[in-house]
Amino acid sequence: MTLSNAYSWSGVGKRVYVPYEAPQGRRVNAVGALFHKTRHLAFATLARAPHPKRKAVSPLASGLEPSELGVLNAEFLIDFIWRMAGRPSDAAPQGWRRDKPLVIVLDNYSVHKSTRFQEECIAWRAADIALFFLPSYSPELSGIEPLWRDVKQHRMRRLSRSCLLDLKRDVDAALTAKANALVTSDTRLAESA
Repeated sequence: MTLSNAYSWSGVGKRVYVPYEAPQGRRVNAVGALFHKTRHLAFATLARAPHPKRKAVSPLASGLEPSELGVLNAEFLIDFIWRMAGRPSDAAPQGWRRDKPLVIVLDNYSVHKSTRFQEECIAWRAADIALFFLPSYSPELSGIEPLWRDVKQHRMRRLSRSCLLDLKRDVDAALTAKANALVTSDTRLAESA
């Protein structure tokens, strides 16, 4: 919830002390899809609070709905891919097929190598969804990486938040603003052409 200070200053002869706050478990994870033809950005976020000792919910997670809390695991990513592919929520898991083929470009996140994710690849192939994995350590080949960088470095103005709810709301607002900016810029380009 608090970014570390890269630099600081103090008066001559005075020492600056910056308190350390362990970042473990105080984060918001996002998964996103950038549709290249329409420049539509879709995303989903989950807040992660540290595991409390002998309590059901961490005090840092107060105000968040249970559906907003969790980790970015294989089940979350699988559900996101099916939604991006356009499978209706009431469609049978087996037998649904896209009208047009879909290619999804993925990095090599550890979840992509999980057993559950690999099992789902069979169903995606049957639904005419192909997965293309980028080479390891090559974020420059990903079309969505510049968007993540812009959101982190330019659209998230506050460097510190008092609670996880504020961080999640700020991340969601920044991603929504970026998605709207992409649509607006493409509309302007289409009108000027």
